[in-house]
Amino acid sequence: MKVSEIRTLNTEELLTKLEEAHEELFNLRFRLATRQLENHREIPNVKRRIARIQTILRERELSIE
Repeated sequence: MKVSEIRTLNTEELLTKLEEAHEELFNLRFRLATRQLENHREIPNVKRRIARIQTILRERELSIE
């Protein structure tokens, strides 16, 4: 998900996406621990998505645009 796509979402949608990303990260870590994860690059990608969403939420909180 690109930053421009994230910026088009409203705050409620962003919070939902953030929750989904945290759940996905948990599942990926669980699969990694049980040696079922095939693509290890998925974990940093999800972390990056979480960081982008949190950054957009913080910008909105501070009213920076």
